[in-house]
Amino acid sequence: MDMVVVREYDPSRDVVAVEEVERRCEVGSSGKLSLFTDLLGDPICRIRNSPAFLMLVAEMGGEIVGMIRGCIKTVTCGKRISRKVNNHSISYNPVPVYTKVAYILGLRVSPSHRRMGLGPKLVCQMEDWFRQNGAEYSYMATESDNHASVKLFTGKCGYSRFRTPSILVNPVFAHRVTVSNRITIIKLTPPDAELLYRRRFATTEFFPRDIDSVLKNKLNVGTFLAVPRDSLRFGLWAGSDHFLSDPPESWTVLSVWNCKDVFRLEVRGASRLKRTFAKTTRIVDKAFPFLKLPSVPAVFRPFGLYFMYGLGGEGPHAAKMMKALCGHVHNLARESGCGVVATEVANSEPLKLGIPHWKMLSCAEDLWCIKRLGEDYSDGPVGDWTKSSPGMSIFVDPREF
Repeated sequence: MDMVVVREYDPSRDVVAVEEVERRCEVGSSGKLSLFTDLLGDPICRIRNSPAFLMLVAEMGGEIVGMIRGCIKTVTCGKRISRKVNNHSISYNPVPVYTKVAYILGLRVSPSHRRMGLGPKLVCQMEDWFRQNGAEYSYMATESDNHASVKLFTGKCGYSRFRTPSILVNPVFAHRVTVSNRITIIKLTPPDAELLYRRRFATTEFFPRDIDSVLKNKLNVGTFLAVPRDSLRFGLWAGSDHFLSDPPESWTVLSVWNCKDVFRLEVRGASRLKRTFAKTTRIVDKAFPFLKLPSVPAVFRPFGLYFMYGLGGEGPHAAKMMKALCGHVHNLARESGCGVVATEVANSEPLKLGIPHWKMLSCAEDLWCIKRLGEDYSDGPVGDWTKSSPGMSIFVDPREF
């Protein structure tokens, strides 16, 4: 057997070979629908916007037969109570506890070279790079029914099941979605959005400490706030600082990431009958938009998506306001030519009820597995994060979705 060489990906000479491995790995089950991904000629597009990233390839006999991608960032892993003395009064406020976490994605091994230990070898070498760069934890995400992937990471690589968020996907119809005129939607500037997120959501699990970089990225479409129509004084927005000092009873916020310019998706394996039905629904929807008929998007050819992240809010009417925000995002996605709008939230997320989605397009249980990379780290105020209980919400970084 030829010796396996694992080295860093070289974009000047590896693109074609890497794309060939991707093609070999994307083989759907016969007679079943399968989702294919086009990385638009950039194998590192899904990690390129992270603070630190690396892609490794495995070679045998000069042929690339596997690869893995990884990135590192600093995120919230818990919270502690901070005591503050001000004007002879004492206040206690939750503040985030941060840790350096690494994320593994895009592990591929050519079908002809599986069961040779290439997967664990690639994971091991990527973890070495994580440790060298100070990461305390490593995690990965996969479908809960991807038994081969789950077995590899939990059985051979020492990972444990950690979180099970839901991926919710809604089609983009030919017609515009009506947004309630009782709700005002405001587009925040990146500084206003950053202030709002840091003040209200910094203690949410996986909240990125470099949220400012996310919000200023060219792929960020914007951050949108929904409030009752009559809640703004003179109908004017006075900034997040003023808003947070006296917020309305109910409000919601979310941000939008343009995945359409990073990768495209395509559903394959559909019968002619299903394709014809989907096309017919779009034709009817386009011809009679006033009927507001649901239509199946053109997912049987390459399509893009908008990803909603940083979902949050409060109040008894927050779910209704979230539905309005999702409608607004749908209309933005429609104008940009996207096929679907997606998000990922914790299973216990209170705002989940206000997020429109089609069950047939969504993933009820994504599986995140985690591993502590070293035993010499101090437990700190959180302890071992891998053993912590899940919170009500989770922050899904759009850079790695």
